[in-house]
Amino acid sequence: MVTIEQVEKELEKVVDPEIGLPITEMHLVDEIKIQDDGEVTVRYHLTAPFCPPIFAEDIGMNIRQLTAKLDGVKKVMVILHGHALANEINQRVNPGYSPSPQTTVKA
Repeated sequence: MVTIEQVEKELEKVVDPEIGLPITEMHLVDEIKIQDDGEVTVRYHLTAPFCPPIFAEDIGMNIRQLTAKLDGVKKVMVILHGHALANEINQRVNPGYSPSPQTTVKA
């Protein structure tokens, strides 16, 4: 089974394209959950709620691709929160994603 340490090691390779530092060094990864069935969920945020969506999506896709290649990982869910377009970005990064009531911000 994959470990949190293995996921963190891969996430060290994900670099914020605007700042040029790893997202782990910038403390942008908020949570890593690993279920017994091999599903990994990574929750992250960005440095600003209006970070360019292309960068937000790029970071999410990098998290997804690097995590998915680890032995024992069957499915990866990458959840961006705190961004103005979080739901749209999450839908693009995660095939079949639909926001849960917990991730939907109500006005």
